[in-house]
Amino acid sequence: VYGYVLKPFKPNELVINVVNALRRRTLELENRQHRDRLELTVLERTSTLRDTISRLERSEGELRRLREETIRRLSSAAEFRSQETGQHIVRMSLYCALLARLAGIDQERSELIRIASPMHDVGKIGIPDRILLKPGRLTDEERAIMETHAAMGHRILTGSNVELLELAALLALTHHERIDGAGYPHGLVGGDIPLEGRIAAIADVFDALTSDRVYRPAYQPEEAREMMVEGRGSQFDPQLFDLFVGAWPDVLAIRRAATDAAIESALFAR
Repeated sequence: VYGYVLKPFKPNELVINVVNALRRRTLELENRQHRDRLELTVLERTSTLRDTISRLERSEGELRRLREETIRRLSSAAEFRSQETGQHIVRMSLYCALLARLAGIDQERSELIRIASPMHDVGKIGIPDRILLKPGRLTDEERAIMETHAAMGHRILTGSNVELLELAALLALTHHERIDGAGYPHGLVGGDIPLEGRIAAIADVFDALTSDRVYRPAYQPEEAREMMVEGRGSQFDPQLFDLFVGAWPDVLAIRRAATDAAIESALFAR
């Protein structure tokens, strides 16, 4: 209902009211069509936006995978020189991520630690083969040269202003520091050692002990754990070490999953 006329009405009055009613109806229909077109445009643009976001997420995911694969392959160069298998850097990175989460580090930072930690020994690229591959005990002079790999790795990785590489540089520099200050290269003590370095120290030593070396066979996980207990509070952060031991089933699960065969299969399947 758009209006009314009173009796008796004049013909002109009736015509004017009918014309006004038709005009209002036309405007109403045009307005409804405009709303429909607007809703359709919004839906189309929303769909386009969703598609764009989806493509960006896929691209970002692919970039992350490419970045991680590049890091792992470059990290393998140092491991191959020291005749270690790819499983060391993979397992060590998984131990680091596990311990980071147990220590309360958020998921994003824990994942960054996992990706960066394979580069912890990249400085070994600069160590002579006569020392790096020596099957017997190192002399004091050779040991001093071997210990330069931490600072060398830091020099290789630092200065990029890229968060991942800066974290990798930090791990390379600090994963041989000890809580009691007897580590290298700077002899840092306790909390002066970055949390990431304290995490990497535990992960690196455990996997080193449970892996074959040119100078000895691998220790069983339980043997390695007992050996590391002696370093609790001196070599290793005691709270972090307790968290690591407290997650023993997870530690063993990582060790079982990250086998040479599985890693080689993943590498050559790409």
